[in-house]
Amino acid sequence: MTLMTDHITQLNTYKEQVDLRNSVKITKGKVTKMKTELRQYYDRNGYLSWSERKRKYVILGTNSPGNGLVECPQCHIGKLIVVRSRQTKKRFIGCSNYYNGCRASSPLIQKGMVYATKIACTACSWPVILFRYSRKQKWTRRCSNIKCTSRVSKS
Repeated sequence: MTLMTDHITQLNTYKEQVDLRNSVKITKGKVTKMKTELRQYYDRNGYLSWSERKRKYVILGTNSPGNGLVECPQCHIGKLIVVRSRQTKKRFIGCSNYYNGCRASSPLIQKGMVYATKIACTACSWPVILFRYSRKQKWTRRCSNIKCTSRVSKS
């Protein structure tokens, strides 16, 4: 009987040691990192859910995509993203909340290289884009909103 109880106590201590090895220590740095990640993608409509396939928490029901540039200045719910139309193959910047009624969009240049930044324009809060038509040209910085007052030529 004593051999059995000794064996059980050894198993219990082994389980505790394994549990300690597989657990994650929660530190202040890890908590702040998690909070910043949540704040980056989380909005009023989202909620957390555990994904077994990805083996991590995923935010569902949110209008804020991971590749969003800046907050939409019209609806303040979605984010502005670069979209390529399936039918016309043209590029434009539009709101991720399009299917819920927001129609904020602005065309981009079609020929040339475009790099969208997460920097908001001071005049209209749309994202600033960098573009050039050929490799010989320098990158030009401009607001992506076609109706922005900062785009008006100064001639």
